[in-house]
Amino acid sequence: MAVVIGGGNIYRGIAASAGGMDRATGDYMGMLATVINALALQDAIEKAGVPTRVLSAIEMRAVAEPYIRRRAIRHLEKGRVVVFAAGTGNPFFTTDTAGALRAVEMGAEVTLKATKVDGIYTADPGKDPSAVKLPRVGYIEVLNRGLEVMDTTAISLCMDNKLPIVSFVLTRRGNSRRIITGEPVGSIVSNATVPPRG
Repeated sequence: MAVVIGGGNIYRGIAASAGGMDRATGDYMGMLATVINALALQDAIEKAGVPTRVLSAIEMRAVAEPYIRRRAIRHLEKGRVVVFAAGTGNPFFTTDTAGALRAVEMGAEVTLKATKVDGIYTADPGKDPSAVKLPRVGYIEVLNRGLEVMDTTAISLCMDNKLPIVSFVLTRRGNSRRIITGEPVGSIVSNATVPPRG
C-alpha cells in the first residue's frame, strides 16, 4: 500500500497566497507540512507492527528517503507501506496531482481519495440539501460539471492512464478495508462505458 499525504491540517499554500504571500513560497511550506504528517503516519503504522518508509520529493535525508521510483517499487515489493511526502516537489501542483502521479508511477490499480464526504455529489451536500450522490461518474463528466473530486490536472492524469478513482469518507471506520475487499464504498470515477459495480 502506498499513501500520498497532505498537509492542509497544518498549512495551505493557496490560502497563504490569498493573504499576500508568494504562491510558490506558500506551496513549499505546504509541502513541508506534508512531511510532518508523513512522519506522524509512519510512527502510527509502525506502532501497529507494519514496516513503513517515507519518501520525500524534497530531499531531507535526516528524516526521509528521497523519492526514487524504483526504490519506492522495491519497498512495495517487500511489503512495506510507502508514504509519499512533499507532493511532487514543485509549487503550483496539489496533493491530488501528486496522488494521481504516484499512483500512475507505481502501477496502481486504483487511486483512493479519502475526504470528509461519503462520495461525489452534484453539489456540496453540506450546503445544498438537494445535492444527489453519484455512485459512478465518468472523467469527462467530472471535468465538464466541475465536480470537486480532485483538481483538473489529477483527473486528467487519471483519465489519460485509465486509472479509476474511488472517493470515500475517511472517518467511517472500516471503509478502507471495505474498499480493498471490493465492497461498494463511496463513488467511483472511471470511463463511463464501464458497467456499474455490484
